[in-house]
Amino acid sequence: MSPDARLRATFDVAAETYQDARPDYPRALYADLLAITGLRPPARLLEVGCGPGKATVPLARMGFPVTAVELGPALAREARRRLAGFAGVSVVTSAFEEWEPAAGDRFDLVYAATAWKWVDPAIKYDKAARLLAPGGHLAVWNADHALPVGFDPFFAEIQKVYEEIGEGHPGPWPPPEDEVDPIAAEFAASGRFTVVAARRYLWALRYTADAYLALLDTFSGHIAMEPDKRAHLYGEVRRLLAARPDGRLTRHWSAVLTVGRRS
Repeated sequence: MSPDARLRATFDVAAETYQDARPDYPRALYADLLAITGLRPPARLLEVGCGPGKATVPLARMGFPVTAVELGPALAREARRRLAGFAGVSVVTSAFEEWEPAAGDRFDLVYAATAWKWVDPAIKYDKAARLLAPGGHLAVWNADHALPVGFDPFFAEIQKVYEEIGEGHPGPWPPPEDEVDPIAAEFAASGRFTVVAARRYLWALRYTADAYLALLDTFSGHIAMEPDKRAHLYGEVRRLLAARPDGRLTRHWSAVLTVGRRS
């Protein structure tokens, strides 16, 4: 497991707030996913790390049967609550590394939304390939902070606070945008998947101080942060935004969808 994998259980404490605090993934992402894979209901989907159902609900609404595997008990309970109206959806409380379907069960798509990096790299690609039907696909996407040209200067100001409390970004800041999709390279290196598409999506959202702090409370690094550091940081967020006429910031988001076909 990577060192960051120690943090993967922290999200469970944000089970009640995660769904509303985190952004929805772009509609274009789902449209591209279906166009690339050619999937239509009743194709069977397996989601790795569903959280409270952020990426499960949109696909369930389209009529797909989904088996969703979630490590956190509180997150799994929240996902079951939100997905209770979909007869074809089941939520299993388990680590993906340990979970096994019923004998002979295979899926047409295995997917993970902002969760794949938390799965053991020594296991995840081989296991995903084993659980897919012939011709099946693996799709991975995320939602990351983007800092395009002209990004909100709030983030330069608050970065100084992160550095003051010893939580600064490693390496250069602002971090350069990757021109190469690292997940696509992982797919290829696994020897189990052929990358068939990669798409990037960029969007921006406006946040009040309360909404932005609710978002930060869903990030593993902030959940695990020492209370005194977190209190100081959050106080500075409020101070900086209180000085603005509308009290809001603009945060840009980036998502990269990578789709591979089982080799």
